Amino acid sequence: MELMPDLEWNLVVLHIRDLVFAFILALPIGWDREKNERTAGLRTFPLVAVAACGYMLVGMNVLNTTDDESRVMQGLIAGIGFIGGGAIVKNEVKGGGYVSGTATAASLWLTGAIGISVATGRLEIALVLSALTFFTLRLLTPVKALLPKENDHATNQNSQSEPEQNKQ
Repeated sequence: MELMPDLEWNLVVLHIRDLVFAFILALPIGWDREKNERTAGLRTFPLVAVAACGYMLVGMNVLNTTDDESRVMQGLIAGIGFIGGGAIVKNEVKGGGYVSGTATAASLWLTGAIGISVATGRLEIALVLSALTFFTLRLLTPVKALLPKENDHATNQNSQSEPEQNKQ
């Protein structure tokens, strides 16, 4: 019995390359989330991308049919969605509430797609997903802060009506 099976070293090198690509493409997203002190950050995002890539690489090399491979992909998509769901928190405060973590959850889910894209040899998709996610998080967050909030309208109405009530 051999301790070390015969390895196809060319395939090993390709798999290592793919895992490293998935890791690198997830770093900007993780960096952004870490910089903004979100629940998932610089460690989580690369791990999600590498795990998705790794599972997909194994599935493509061990399973015999594309139906089997698609089931692996389906499981990854659902599983990463479940992990992302854990990042979503509903906060209840007196007079209302808000939900946070949806951008982190969506980013985690998308990072899994980066890993799957790398594993299936679609580096152009992985690169575009990484860039779009990073730019969405970096550029649209300040834009979102400029938008009026629903509560602002109610607060403005209350503050305008209070002086009138005090006059009576």
